[in-house]
Amino acid sequence: MQRRHLVALALTMATGTSFADNYPTKPIRLVVPFAPGGTTDIIARVVSDPLTKNLGQPVIVENKGGGGGVIGATETARSAPDGYALGVATVSTTAANPAINPKTPYNPITDFTPIINIAATPNIIAVNPSFPAKDYAGFIAELKKNPGKYSYGSSGTGGIGHMLMELYKSLTNTFITHIPYRGAGPALNDVVAGQVPIIFDNLPSALPFVKAGKLVPIVVSAPTRLKELPNVPTFKEVGLEPVNRLAYYGLLGPKGLPKDVVDKLNEATRKAVEDPAVRKRIEDTGSIIVANTPEQFAQQIKAEFEVYKEVVKKQKLTLD
Repeated sequence: MQRRHLVALALTMATGTSFADNYPTKPIRLVVPFAPGGTTDIIARVVSDPLTKNLGQPVIVENKGGGGGVIGATETARSAPDGYALGVATVSTTAANPAINPKTPYNPITDFTPIINIAATPNIIAVNPSFPAKDYAGFIAELKKNPGKYSYGSSGTGGIGHMLMELYKSLTNTFITHIPYRGAGPALNDVVAGQVPIIFDNLPSALPFVKAGKLVPIVVSAPTRLKELPNVPTFKEVGLEPVNRLAYYGLLGPKGLPKDVVDKLNEATRKAVEDPAVRKRIEDTGSIIVANTPEQFAQQIKAEFEVYKEVVKKQKLTLD
């Protein structure tokens, strides 16, 4: 493991120059730790084309779903720190899942090199149009009247949708059965098809279905009401501020990624989201551009991890 982390250093010493001077010289693999169709996949594919242009080498998106994002994130953590194997960081993979799952095969704070937080997104509870309620008051009344009758889909066990819904359940004293999927995309498909009535998802992947009338929005986690959904209350408005949390989508590499490579990737990503067309594509999903420094992103990951560890402890959440 230690030997693997000396790859970039050895290359630098051999040439006597900064490794990033010639980086990249071959395609870069960007692992999305969820199935296609979810918010993580959307954000990755929006930035991959401009990153390809800015870096001069193809940035190839590869989906590695499963385990609430842990399978793909583990692959990134175990990659050589040479800048050619990157991953998309989410709250699920770097905070929620490690907080609830003691067997997560990586430490989200020490086993990655944060590069940049690309965007933050609201989360949403939405239901299939066949669900008896069409607003929050009706939704909570229906759940309380019929404990155990309904189920909800999420991107996977230990993912942000799972954790936030379990927190919601504990705060509202309701019972809804969890149906985990290998990503938000498959979960959304089943909720839209009526196989599962409820989903707790990131807004970007759910919003197109809401706009098409295939999902009914119930409540969102956002600082204020969203312009795309002006009639939908926030969790804070309905008295559930602990659930009112944004998700993040950023880039990271394995531990030991050289600083000059990190800086080059950060600069290329910032340039990508400064493009008005790219910015519009991201903001049209309901996301907020962040584009911060590696140090700021590292602090965000650490802070979110601490929040979810406290949630797990306080609410006595487990994977069982």
